[in-house]
Amino acid sequence: MPSDAVLHQAAALCLTYPGDDFRARLPLLREAAPQLREFTDHAAVTPARELAAHYVRVFDSGNRYSLRLSRWQDADTRRRGMTPARFGDVYRAAGLEMTDGEPPDFLPAVLEFTARTGDTGLLTEHRAGLERLRTALTDLGTPYATVLTAVCATLPPCGR
Repeated sequence: MPSDAVLHQAAALCLTYPGDDFRARLPLLREAAPQLREFTDHAAVTPARELAAHYVRVFDSGNRYSLRLSRWQDADTRRRGMTPARFGDVYRAAGLEMTDGEPPDFLPAVLEFTARTGDTGLLTEHRAGLERLRTALTDLGTPYATVLTAVCATLPPCGR
């Protein structure tokens, strides 16, 4: 069984837009993180355009299935700006900076941070939101739900 860090890094890659190099990484992702095989197997047999269109339909459809963790944490929209700033503060305290233009509360960025540092604090802090996102994706019937299921399995249960 791979380490949680390997799973978190692989999940980060699975939850980013499936661009040109994504398909080339699938065999490595499949071997490195067997917990993600249902998703990687699906991605391997799905035409690239179809996979990209599905990603856009799911994650670029407003906030319904947002990968921004602050959307799941802060029901009060006035506080939403504070949560992404807190993510940035945690990254800077660990000596890391966001460089790809994604917001700091973007789940793949948080997963990559966790993989690099071993610090699961942000994921654990947002565990309830991750669970709501996982449930929403499961209800939608998207293979991305299996990625969230694998990530959630690495964290303590909600309320602990």
